[in-house]
Amino acid sequence: MVARLVIAAPSSGAGKTTVATGLMAAFAGRGLAVSPHKVGPDYIDPGYHALATGRPGRNLDAYMCGTGLIAPLFLHGARGCDLAVVEGVMGLYDGAANQGELASTAQVAKLLKAPVVLVVDASSQSRSVAALVHGFASWDPEVRIGGVILNKVATDRHEHLLREALGESGVPVLGVLRRAPAVATPSRHLGLVPVAERQAAAVAAVAAQAEQVLAGCDMEALLALARSAPPLNAEPWEADRSWAGVPQGGTGGHDPTTGPRAAHKPGRRPVIAVAGGAAFTFSYAEHTELLRAAGAEVVTFDPLRDERLPEGTSGLVIGGGFPEMYGAELSANAPLRKAVAELAASGAPVAAECAGLLYLARSLDGTPMCGVLDADARMSERLTLGYRDAVAVNDSVLAPAGARLRGHEFHRTVIEPGAGALAAWGLRQPERRVEGFVQGGVHASYVHTHWAGSPEVAARFVEHCA
Repeated sequence: MVARLVIAAPSSGAGKTTVATGLMAAFAGRGLAVSPHKVGPDYIDPGYHALATGRPGRNLDAYMCGTGLIAPLFLHGARGCDLAVVEGVMGLYDGAANQGELASTAQVAKLLKAPVVLVVDASSQSRSVAALVHGFASWDPEVRIGGVILNKVATDRHEHLLREALGESGVPVLGVLRRAPAVATPSRHLGLVPVAERQAAAVAAVAAQAEQVLAGCDMEALLALARSAPPLNAEPWEADRSWAGVPQGGTGGHDPTTGPRAAHKPGRRPVIAVAGGAAFTFSYAEHTELLRAAGAEVVTFDPLRDERLPEGTSGLVIGGGFPEMYGAELSANAPLRKAVAELAASGAPVAAECAGLLYLARSLDGTPMCGVLDADARMSERLTLGYRDAVAVNDSVLAPAGARLRGHEFHRTVIEPGAGALAAWGLRQPERRVEGFVQGGVHASYVHTHWAGSPEVAARFVEHCA
């Protein structure tokens, strides 16, 4: 039994992250062990969640991992905790395009049997707030909206009008938050600025969010609502069990005869270097857990600071992040760029997603990168965003040709050419195209994947490293 709340909103920009992070920090400050979660593929918000709770921020993505894995992954992250707070994505009922409720906050709330707290931006309304809340509360009877937190309330009179209107709705007001510049988190082209880039400022912002929540919310009522959630009929996800068929409710297609057990061979565990630091902050905690469970020793390095790869590196994982913000610094670290290029030239397995793809390119906005790929990247005005159904076009260190995975793209850069002589993925939406590069042991692509939904990816990568 895990007490739990889902923090949702009618739309983006209402203040979900501020409220969710503030609640996490406030409850943690009261001595509770708080498990932080985020609906969807977002990498940035979980960094603030981790800062607030001292635990890894974990994603719950029904599109990439399958609906059957939501409860197991949730219970895995919440193991040993007193309370879990789940921040939603976009509006409560918004999910994957043209897929109904799939991957929406509402669907995840139903899968978790969790009460929902609706955060409403009340800055430009009074009595209309009751109609808004009534509509959201009655749209899907299976979604239990247990209360409302009113955000950006201007004055005492404004609060009185809002409370009076909501008194007729039957949905209790669990908090009222005034406008507070101190809790704001700066944004740029892909959303909030990550914690790793702000450090002290991020710590101060999270502390301010906690203070605001404590001052404006009924913490006891919120905790009682969280504890009203019923038990979940599921077992926690386990990285070392995730390849035995699909015992934990995955998306299907896993072959238990070819799983990562093959990577558990006598002798030295292969060393897999994983890029981190301020330029490469996008990763899922389950990726490292799967690599270790498949027999690897995982070592983190920072391409901004480290001039060498970790000792004995036999494989390299470079995930997402913001190399475009650190192009000069990454380029200036010539010894590491050379080491990465030499490792790739040796045929060692290299898995690069989005930011990793840019780092492996010949150049980024005219600044030299690693030169592993005969391609050049640059910033673009166009935002590329959305879930992807991907098919492996060629055999690679991540997947055999024909394997199907689900992923997500989110970037404001382009790379030319967009695919190598051997492409990584064939994509079906929003238009049919091939993208990415398979080159020796290198697999580089814009598509982010969540390996908990396809644990054979981690298994195959470790086997190649071994």
